[in-house]
Amino acid sequence: MLFDDTYCTIAEPAEGFFKDKGSKFISFIFPVSSENEAKTHLLELRELHPKANHHVYAYRLGLDRMTYRLSDDGEPSGSSGRPILNTLYSKEITNILVVVVRYFGGTLLGIPGLINAYRSATEAALENAQIVAKHLFNLYDVQFSYVQMNDVMRIVKEMELPVRAQTFEMECKMVVEVRTTLTERFITRCEKVEGLSIKLL
Repeated sequence: MLFDDTYCTIAEPAEGFFKDKGSKFISFIFPVSSENEAKTHLLELRELHPKANHHVYAYRLGLDRMTYRLSDDGEPSGSSGRPILNTLYSKEITNILVVVVRYFGGTLLGIPGLINAYRSATEAALENAQIVAKHLFNLYDVQFSYVQMNDVMRIVKEMELPVRAQTFEMECKMVVEVRTTLTERFITRCEKVEGLSIKLL
């Protein structure tokens, strides 16, 4: 289940394959964090498979069910992009793009056959993927003087904050990752350190 700021996605791209009545359905899945990333993968696949009859896709971003896009790419409406998206919902995974490239085999599959084919191709790719849990987070720029180092490092260590960048001189600077569910606690703790300034990036 998805809780608060935790979501499931895939660790790296994977592929799957499904065949029915001569038609080949090759599925490609990618972890994505933006629409632009999804578009880049789509363009690359169109170049790799220029002779395919259809490049059907669906992608989902974020934790709500409102940020998604799908395309039947010439297949009958609702027969292909929607089954892909519904598979992502049923598996509770997000920040993911699925593209199913179809090479037509000469026999029409009908709507039920297409729904089954696109769903099965998506599931085949997911079976080859490593599903991982990740967290939504914000990046904070933390600035402080050298004498406050111990106070700042205590917050970072106790809250287990990943450090993205750091500079330690007379004036010190760090960029830390703060899970969205911990933001309030992080800000409250930082406010107790005199002279410490934080800025949301």
